[in-house]
Amino acid sequence: MDKRLFLLDAMALIFRAYYALIRNPRITSKGKNTNAQFGFTNTIIELINNQKPTHMAVCFDTAAPTERHTDFADYKAHRQEAPEDITLAIPDIKRIIKALNIPIIESDGYEADDVIGTLSKQAEARGYNVFMVTPDKDYGQLVSDKVKIYKPGYQGGDVEIMGPKEVCDKWCIDSVDQVIDILGLMGDAVDNIPGIAGVGQKTACKLLTEYKTLENVLANADNIKGALGEKVRNGREDAIMSKKLATIITSVPVDFHEEDFLIKDWNTDALREVLTDLEFKTVLKRLLGEETDAAGTRKSGNGLQTELFGSNGVEEETEVITVVQPGKNITNTPHEYELVESEAEFSMLLEELNKYQEISFDTETTSIDANDADLVGLSFSVRPHQGWYVPVPCDDVDATKNILGRFSALFNDDTRTWIGHNIKYDLLILKWYGVEIKGKLLDTMLAHYLIEPDGKSNMDWLSAKYLNYEPIHIEELIGKKGRNQLCMKDIEIEKVKDYAAEDADVTLQFKNIFIPKLQKLELEHIYYEVENPLVPVLTAMEFEGVRIDMDFLHEYSRVLDIESRVHEEKVYEAAGVRFNLGSPKQLGEVLFEKLKLDPKAKKTKTGQYATGEDVLRKMAVVHPVADDILAYREYTKLKSTYVDALPLLINKKTGRVHTTYGQAVAVTGRLASNNPNLQNIPIRTDRGREIRKAFIARDADHVIVSADYSQIELRIVAALSADPSMCEAFRNNKDVHTATAAKVYGIEEETVTKEMRRKAKSVNFGIIYGQGAFGLAENLGISRTEAKEIIDNYKKEFSGITKYMADMIHYCQEHGYVQTILGRKRWLRDINSGNFTVRGYAERNAINSPIQGTAADMIKLAMVKIDKAFKEHKFKSKMILQVHDELVFDATRDEVELIKPVILDCMQSAMTLPNGIPILAEVGEGDNWLEAH
Repeated sequence: MDKRLFLLDAMALIFRAYYALIRNPRITSKGKNTNAQFGFTNTIIELINNQKPTHMAVCFDTAAPTERHTDFADYKAHRQEAPEDITLAIPDIKRIIKALNIPIIESDGYEADDVIGTLSKQAEARGYNVFMVTPDKDYGQLVSDKVKIYKPGYQGGDVEIMGPKEVCDKWCIDSVDQVIDILGLMGDAVDNIPGIAGVGQKTACKLLTEYKTLENVLANADNIKGALGEKVRNGREDAIMSKKLATIITSVPVDFHEEDFLIKDWNTDALREVLTDLEFKTVLKRLLGEETDAAGTRKSGNGLQTELFGSNGVEEETEVITVVQPGKNITNTPHEYELVESEAEFSMLLEELNKYQEISFDTETTSIDANDADLVGLSFSVRPHQGWYVPVPCDDVDATKNILGRFSALFNDDTRTWIGHNIKYDLLILKWYGVEIKGKLLDTMLAHYLIEPDGKSNMDWLSAKYLNYEPIHIEELIGKKGRNQLCMKDIEIEKVKDYAAEDADVTLQFKNIFIPKLQKLELEHIYYEVENPLVPVLTAMEFEGVRIDMDFLHEYSRVLDIESRVHEEKVYEAAGVRFNLGSPKQLGEVLFEKLKLDPKAKKTKTGQYATGEDVLRKMAVVHPVADDILAYREYTKLKSTYVDALPLLINKKTGRVHTTYGQAVAVTGRLASNNPNLQNIPIRTDRGREIRKAFIARDADHVIVSADYSQIELRIVAALSADPSMCEAFRNNKDVHTATAAKVYGIEEETVTKEMRRKAKSVNFGIIYGQGAFGLAENLGISRTEAKEIIDNYKKEFSGITKYMADMIHYCQEHGYVQTILGRKRWLRDINSGNFTVRGYAERNAINSPIQGTAADMIKLAMVKIDKAFKEHKFKSKMILQVHDELVFDATRDEVELIKPVILDCMQSAMTLPNGIPILAEVGEGDNWLEAH
């Protein structure tokens, strides 16, 4: 029997799991961050499933001091405090480990690596193959033919298993025994082990190659010439202490009892309990093969959901979804859901609905694409736990329109309020049947989005959190996503009735909770003046769509294919070998092992060479092959992501592309879009900009008109900071980057060079996003010293901006949130964290969220104003696209000169900025988007 023991370094894996998800945290319905719990659970389950260990244990540090702390008071002294979320996660993780019947091993006075070291040697002596599961490089000293480091893949990367050869290659040493020697010489900044001052890994390797051990290096210190010899002599005591600190102890008072470490059956009751508490629905189902009282991914107001949007982030299906604590559902909650089919039932429903000014409603459809769906039915609710479902014959458009006609008096009543969850979808469905709701709208998804902008917005999640109620899952009706998934029209009508009426009912209950919350949090203005009025505007834009020039795309695809091949051949010629240019691994080996372009080439966490854009741009200075690689990547990406993909998105009914706008996606308030993602349409390169030629006017009688704000975020920075220099530049209509350069370099504006302006522009945009000297140096290709000098001068000359940044952080620390000029709030729970990495991320968001959010509010207000003005003027021209700070219109030729001043006026008067900062917009026209921009 192959005896395989896996020993897990708990805290190293917990930290790794937490930080892997720090930018997209997993928050439960009770507000608990479960990044660490989720990542650690996945790691341990993947090990069990994929590596088939026979034995396993998880090793923890304890709070007790170790001999290392006694010997060296500063040992690990510089380590920042663990994030609070990690501290809170440890009891949960220990519950998971115990539920899996895996032993937890710890010993006061020793660290986890000592425990692992001791157990690994004991198990090795008994013939075990031991795998130390950790990302910690120090474990290399323990490696042997039977003991290896198992480094789990990080963020999709590959697993790395390191034996003696791999460890020696990594450290440039002859024997794993030398790992502690090299650490003694070079130290370890992570653990605050000093080493010899001024000696890094390269120098340490060189010394060990000649002298073999640290002791021998010290013994020969007088024979080492020059400054290095001086460093070695002066660092003698630190080196000896550092080697001792780095040495993993293998005599900890723990014993490897084989039976205790044997993989056993899980305690399913305990496992179910902890995973349910953590709301790990999919993990629980995967482990125990059973459903729980859990609310899974589900529709957000439309009739069918398995995945609503993709990369833009609107309710994308993920591993961990809400779990409702055992509570209410349709089987144990009194309700009255009625089917409406007969004349008498219609009459009773209409009579009842007419009594109410607020009506919750929902549509059931055949597709998540509102522009390609058939209506299956309508549901209504006016009182909690009560609802009606009206089926329609989706294969008979006339019959469906007749049924919709019964509600025309209600739909045309402009005094009534219609409540929906993601109501834009429902409005768009009705619009395809010629029905428009004239009354007021109230979208509960948008209400919650303002209350919790970084929270999930799908109905099941919210029902779990706010109602403790588990709605019927869409998969219970139509099955899982895939070839065998059914369509809503094929489902038994009684089941659809309960599902649909429940949706309208739950949405009504949301309204009764969220509207008071909006009032309490002082978010009513942003909801009723910005978000809610934008819904019908976006509905109309999505309905209109945009025409695509197929001939241009076909030809451009051919051009990009030819050009990419030209650059590909240049790469092969320079490399002297053909390889898979699309493989970062093979490319790295060619660039850094065959061509040896950078002896200090960095590797990624997965062990392969870094070949990202930043690396290649630096390398382009040394070798032109980097430019060819970058060009190849750009052209192939443009071809596959945009040029070849756009035609596939053309709607068969309209012959146009209809993007879907995500209003409840970005925490800053910015709109997202999907299919296509307009926010990602390239603009920085000539080849990328060409994509915009594909977006063309409706016909020969129309032209594309484009209007965008001028430097809006910098204007907002000036307005919020009241910085005298920046305010003066904007008030006097100066080029703000030139004005900035003049201040930073202490010269007259007339003498500012293009290069100076470029650097000033980078600082203007970078500093409010937390860019420091290192980032500026990387971005501009200048030394860190010059970058620091530029930033220091900037902060001195634009002290108002520096003060704004400090004030925003302080305000957030006091209140827990920051807000835009109009009152959009963003809560930053980590602003007072003791961990500076986590806190720093929150501080950067505290600075830039009011800026980005105000810009988002402004263009949304402008869109609402433009829509209203177009209706008042009875213009036939249509607003069709929104991208960042730009609006695009399909304009009739005879209206172009009429709509331009209207557009500019609406954009420039959408909001008044403080401190007299003017808002400017520019407008252009053309037969395609590129010409108009």
